[in-house]
Amino acid sequence: MSVPDYMQCAEDHQTVLVVVQPVGIVPEDQFFRIYKRIASVAQVSIRDSQRNLYIRYRHHYLPENNEWGDFQTHRKVVGLISVTTCGSAKEWPQTLDRFHSQKEVFGATLYDSRLLVFGLQGEIAEQQRTDVAFYSSYEDCPNVEKRVEDFVESIFIVLESKRLDRATDKSGDKIPLLCVPFEKKDFVGLDTDSRHYKKRCQGRMRKHVGDLCLQAGMLQDALVHYHMAVELLRSVNDFLWLGAALEGLCSASVIFHYPGGTAGKASGRKPSLAQGQGQAADAGKRHRPGAQEVLIDPGALTANGISADTSSEIGRAKNCLGPEDIIEKYKEAISYYGKYKNAGVIELEACVKAVRVLAIQKRAMEASEFLQNAVYINLGQLSEEEKIQRYSILSELYHLIGFHRKSAFFKRVAAMQCVAPTIPEPGWRACYKLLLETLPGYSLSLDPKDFSKGSHCGWAAVQMRLLHELVYASRRMGNPGLSVRHLSFLLQTMLDFLSDQEKKEVTQSLENYTSKCPGGMEVLTLPDGLKLPPVAFTKLPIIRSVKLLDLPVSLRPHKQKGLLENNMSTKSPFIYSPIIMHTRGEERNKKIEFQWVQGEVCEVQLMVYNPMPFELRVEHMGLLTSGVEFEALPAALSLPAESGLYPVTLVGVPRTAGNITVNGYHTSVFGVTSDCLLEGLPSVLTSGCVVEVIPSLPRLQLSTSLPRSAHPLQPSKEELSSSVSVQLFNGETQHLTITLENIGSEDLETLEVASKTCNTKEKLFGEFLSWDLDEAVSQLPLKPGQSVTLTVNIKVRLDFSGGENLLQDLNDDGISVTGLPISSPLRQVLKPRAETKPLGSESSKTDYNHVKGAEDRRTERQIDCSFSHIEKKAHRG
Repeated sequence: MSVPDYMQCAEDHQTVLVVVQPVGIVPEDQFFRIYKRIASVAQVSIRDSQRNLYIRYRHHYLPENNEWGDFQTHRKVVGLISVTTCGSAKEWPQTLDRFHSQKEVFGATLYDSRLLVFGLQGEIAEQQRTDVAFYSSYEDCPNVEKRVEDFVESIFIVLESKRLDRATDKSGDKIPLLCVPFEKKDFVGLDTDSRHYKKRCQGRMRKHVGDLCLQAGMLQDALVHYHMAVELLRSVNDFLWLGAALEGLCSASVIFHYPGGTAGKASGRKPSLAQGQGQAADAGKRHRPGAQEVLIDPGALTANGISADTSSEIGRAKNCLGPEDIIEKYKEAISYYGKYKNAGVIELEACVKAVRVLAIQKRAMEASEFLQNAVYINLGQLSEEEKIQRYSILSELYHLIGFHRKSAFFKRVAAMQCVAPTIPEPGWRACYKLLLETLPGYSLSLDPKDFSKGSHCGWAAVQMRLLHELVYASRRMGNPGLSVRHLSFLLQTMLDFLSDQEKKEVTQSLENYTSKCPGGMEVLTLPDGLKLPPVAFTKLPIIRSVKLLDLPVSLRPHKQKGLLENNMSTKSPFIYSPIIMHTRGEERNKKIEFQWVQGEVCEVQLMVYNPMPFELRVEHMGLLTSGVEFEALPAALSLPAESGLYPVTLVGVPRTAGNITVNGYHTSVFGVTSDCLLEGLPSVLTSGCVVEVIPSLPRLQLSTSLPRSAHPLQPSKEELSSSVSVQLFNGETQHLTITLENIGSEDLETLEVASKTCNTKEKLFGEFLSWDLDEAVSQLPLKPGQSVTLTVNIKVRLDFSGGENLLQDLNDDGISVTGLPISSPLRQVLKPRAETKPLGSESSKTDYNHVKGAEDRRTERQIDCSFSHIEKKAHRG
């Protein structure tokens, strides 16, 4: 026996083995449909008896394993169900011959057999035969389960007769020596009359009868026979069969202590026939050559045909092993199996059974010792598929006992075995699937969000190795998009653990992959339904702060005074609360005081740095917003290697009005497009990401006919100012031409001009500034691109009476005129000059006083008046 059944468990010892196979050409889907229905009959209550018979079905079974049926009767094929398609009466003889040929394969051990024929109608199909059942089609076969139950009952009759025949002590009859295949040549020429030989025969037969009793549902009798077999075989040092007797004793005790079974969720006993059908369906899906599914339905020691008298219960409890003794006997049996090279499969299966029992007992460390022993059992030359199966089962068993990292290790070994150099056609898809199953064992998730919640978990070096293997396997599968996703995930999550050289190598590989298949933010769905979330490069570059910038002074909106005064009355009352709820999320949702204007370019400043040891080129970087329609203007960056905090300004134009929220930014690095949301970056500082966008406002550009002043005034925060300069004699008049051009996209509907005279020690006669708005107003509304001209008359008339302070007065600056910002409506107000200069300063030597004038938010002119001729008259007086 060279192929182990890794799905074996202790309760399999009480089952009988039935093989279900197709004869001739049978569609695979139709065969497995019938197979599932047959396998649903996993337990049959025998009529006129309190006993149950458990059946284990297989659709693939090696004949060489059948040769071990005397050693352990649950390995013996006792039933055969053949499924065939027969379309006409001409094909019937040939079909029948094939059925008989198939029976000959297992003929030495078969108790009974059945042939299910589909598609044949007519005279032949109407014949009543015990071993053949005819059905018109695979869909129309209502009584398949009933036929199988009758078949199982016939098997029980044969089983019971063999048990009674072997269990009867016939004095004087010579007991045959039961052998395993490799022992037959060793017993040639032995003295069959020796006491040692007879005890060997008796011990082996007792063990065999114990197996038959266990299969027939007589647990108490099985325990008694196993105990007797152990004593007889131990006395003659028949270690191989002694190990089998001990294992049988363990199996019967496990069935007594754990009636729910030890096979786990995948193949444990089910309490109903309907669930047994679902289990059979799973078995059909798990089909692979060499793998055998365990289909065991309700076990019920309460209905096993053993009489319920007190003596029986006492006897059972006396012969049954305790939970601790079961493991000790398993160890002893395995040690005996280890003495025989050809019993490697038996030894391996016994280890697996013991592990399943220990898993129920929650004794993980002892279970790991059995598994460690199973790893080193030599089974000879195994095929690559058998190796893959062996490592996969070891992985599942380690997972069963809670050794998740060890489980992941063997799963990864199985994955590497799928693409071994000796395989002519490597199975990269199977390799990739197995590698994915190892991720939980190495504390690795393919969701980047799991790595942003806290500290790193697991061995980074092993995780990086596994990710590299996923990248390579996906590339060999012919899926470059999958390779890009895994490589992006590696670069994003493992950046802190990569050396400088590894960073260069990973980025070069990523650029090579993305040249053929660019990376994006879509969710990738694998064939088995697994979804791979997108990977955003939030570390290339790393963002430390996000700040929304106010518009330039010339573009900032200003409320009209009248509107401002009306709004003062609608203010809500102030309510004091000592509770301060301050979170980073509230900062991001905080509304900013200033406003943006529809159609104007808005700016957001990011402080970034490059963690890579080489220059990082960001091909596209723009803003991600919500709330209003926003046109992001992408920028291209080139950050030096390992640069410190570097300011980057991203711009865009809001196209509609409303509240706009800056949610994050998008980048394109190494051919991978990323959408990075601020809510996923807890380390980013921000003073708020919500700002109001108001509708488009008019924009004016002001120009004058006078030259700019060399000493411009300092405007307030709310003002735009530009100064012009002019020199006038007292009594002189000059015209100032102001041109207002609409450079915005909105009509200018109103125009208002106001002036204000600063404090002066001289008396000003008449209107210093005068203008006529009628002509300008007549041209309103002013369309975009149009301009209007306004003429302002400047006339200087000063009173110089009061000669005692004349020199000091003449040395003062005189009159200063400043203007408020021009908006809609336009206003101009005169402001006083605050400064005065002391007598005797250098400025007193000048020949002129200055008159300063200002007109709009952009221009302010300084007007200088000369008083030299007045000064001469004053001296003469």
